[in-house]
Amino acid sequence: MTGTSERDATTVGRGESLADLLGGRRGAVDATVPPVAFTVGWLVAGRSVLVGVVAALVAGAVVAGWRLRRGDRPRSVLVGLLAVCVAALVAVRTGRAEDFFLVQVLANAASALAWAVSIMVRWPLLGVVVGTTLGQRGRWRRDPALLRAYGRASWVWTGTYLLRVAVFVPLYLGGHVLALTAARVGLTWPLVAAALAVSWAVLRRSLPAGHPGLRHPVLPPAGPAAGGPDTGEPDAPGLGQ
Repeated sequence: MTGTSERDATTVGRGESLADLLGGRRGAVDATVPPVAFTVGWLVAGRSVLVGVVAALVAGAVVAGWRLRRGDRPRSVLVGLLAVCVAALVAVRTGRAEDFFLVQVLANAASALAWAVSIMVRWPLLGVVVGTTLGQRGRWRRDPALLRAYGRASWVWTGTYLLRVAVFVPLYLGGHVLALTAARVGLTWPLVAAALAVSWAVLRRSLPAGHPGLRHPVLPPAGPAAGGPDTGEPDAPGLGQ
């Protein structure tokens, strides 16, 4: 990208990076601290699932309070805390420590499917998230270059969820709690950071030279003869982390 697009890349890449737009860093805290607390409590208490669950819930509450003080949206904070509560409930009901990670395994499988389907129906979720954050609603879909770029970059995120599933499932089936914890940490922020970098590179490379960038969709001429994809909003696009 050149000219205006380079200025746009600087703005979105630094002042409003994809990490900020997607909540990567803060979401990584939600995803890693409670599982680590669960495993530590489980080990210290002689492999007691109940103690591990209490440790995870306390850690989840602390993380939620910290995020609220930082000004995060209450709904986002509550979703993260709810995920910890559901994982804790599953582990308590089954009495198996590895089941604390079952929700995460299923969530990643569902996320991989959702991202893949979104690309196929021409509502790539990366475009939905970034476009909504930038206040564009469905206007980005009327720009064929942006639509194509978001579609290609969304495959990067689909791959992250598939990778997690490929790693988590064998560990879960084998009951490897420590390995699941290590995988949960290693495949959260490090993987998200890599996905942010790669998807941003794919976005930039997919846009033609002279394109004004993510903030400025190039809209086709108005009128029925112009064609182009439907600009209506999706009913309720879902995202999983």
